[in-house]
Amino acid sequence: MKHVLVCLALLAPVAHAAPANDAFDIAVEQTFERYRLPGLAVGVIRDGDIVYTRTLGEREAGGGGKIDNDTLFKIASNSKAMTAGVLARLVDAGRLKWDDPVLKHLPQFRMHDPWVTQQMQVRDLLIHNSGLGLGAGDLMLWPEPNRFTRADIIAGLQHLKPTHSFRADYAYDNLLYVVAGEVAAAAGGASYEELVKRELFEPLGLSRCQVGEWNRTEVGNVAQPHMRTPQGNRVIREDGDIVPNVTSMAAGGIRCSLDDMLAWMRMWLSPDAAPAWLSPVQRKAVWTAHMPMPVSARMRAWDNTHVSAYGYGWRLSDVDGAWKVAHTGTLAGMYSSVILLPDQRTGIVILINGEGEAARTVLGQVLTKHFTDPQSMPTVAYYAGLLDHERAGERAAKPKPDTRHRVPAGARSLDDWTGHYQDPWFGKVALCRDRGQVRFASERSPMLTGTVMRVDTRWLVDWDDESVDAEPWLHFGTASGGVATLTLSHVDPDADFSYDYQNLAFVRTASCYGGR
Repeated sequence: MKHVLVCLALLAPVAHAAPANDAFDIAVEQTFERYRLPGLAVGVIRDGDIVYTRTLGEREAGGGGKIDNDTLFKIASNSKAMTAGVLARLVDAGRLKWDDPVLKHLPQFRMHDPWVTQQMQVRDLLIHNSGLGLGAGDLMLWPEPNRFTRADIIAGLQHLKPTHSFRADYAYDNLLYVVAGEVAAAAGGASYEELVKRELFEPLGLSRCQVGEWNRTEVGNVAQPHMRTPQGNRVIREDGDIVPNVTSMAAGGIRCSLDDMLAWMRMWLSPDAAPAWLSPVQRKAVWTAHMPMPVSARMRAWDNTHVSAYGYGWRLSDVDGAWKVAHTGTLAGMYSSVILLPDQRTGIVILINGEGEAARTVLGQVLTKHFTDPQSMPTVAYYAGLLDHERAGERAAKPKPDTRHRVPAGARSLDDWTGHYQDPWFGKVALCRDRGQVRFASERSPMLTGTVMRVDTRWLVDWDDESVDAEPWLHFGTASGGVATLTLSHVDPDADFSYDYQNLAFVRTASCYGGR
């Protein structure tokens, strides 16, 4: 860890003049067209000034409402830095300490290992070192909407088995940020949502940002998530008139506009501005390398990266010799990216309301290179080509099974295995006959409802909602005493890790009554 801190501290500032806006326009327009995005908002800040903004597309494809600087986007996991910032404010106020045991603030908190429960500190909630596997328990958060509460998250953690030792390895998680939000609420004497408004939105003037429950009509100008179909972009999981307060808020539920995110970045890039939102001590704590992260082959090849680590809600690395502080955000149909180059006082934000993973990667890379390596003449086509080649190699190495010849499971083909099943943290599911088919239905995650299909000798669930894009294989077994068991695994090896099917262990508790 000392070597990581030294490397980050020794990164030399790299100063380059800001590129002309036409170079940014070209990159933004090419990205928008190449990836057929419904909407896109981009901003760049330099030396405290907004030097570039551009918005393209619509809030809802075909709806005519144009994206502008005030349009609200889901910032997804960029909410984590805001949660960490609120906690840092509470540390400044003396309401908690980073090394406080979590139990001091949440006596009901439990991990699978009692020793880890006792040793887990507030800081550990933020740096992905818990010993849990990648995305463990995320099915209690997504797909939304669901019926899991924050109390369910805290209660469910004790049933999630670790995959490695506490504080030994980095593995990204979301549940512990939900816990962190509840620690903030306990220490701050107000709900997480009220703390975010009081400690963050109001003092920083983030007037459009939304947290908790709010009225879509009154707020207005809200981008909706989209998925790409052969017919074009289609809205998915559209907001109703009242946008609910989601369980995942502290991990990924905040929404903000482009102008809000520019103000957020300006604060971080202007440490001497008065009045100070955070003390120098807490600014340093948030951007300290607390947990080493692996340096990927892409980071080495594209950015000559040597060091990668996680701070409190931020990823830290070096890019072409420049210090980079950044994070991404990913939800169904919504992508965001915040990239800060503190030594250059430069920040980049990208907000997308469609299937934008590749677009976010490519555009973020091109815009960053304009500051860190302008002589390379970065282009969208160049980085898109590299990314396409990389992904083709990944698909060849991990091919997705051919499930095109699937057929619905016969009404009685799974009679030995139908019934009501229970998992300790996910709760109840039903696997029962219905109108000549076998249906899978989750009690607390209603979007996880679908038809069981047969593929040769295997079984998978074809989800009813097209936006639930990770199908599971079903694996049946028998436990001691002859009790039927059910486990799940990904059909697509590249499925999003938040579909953590591998952590489910169902036991049959009852037969299907009234099945047809």
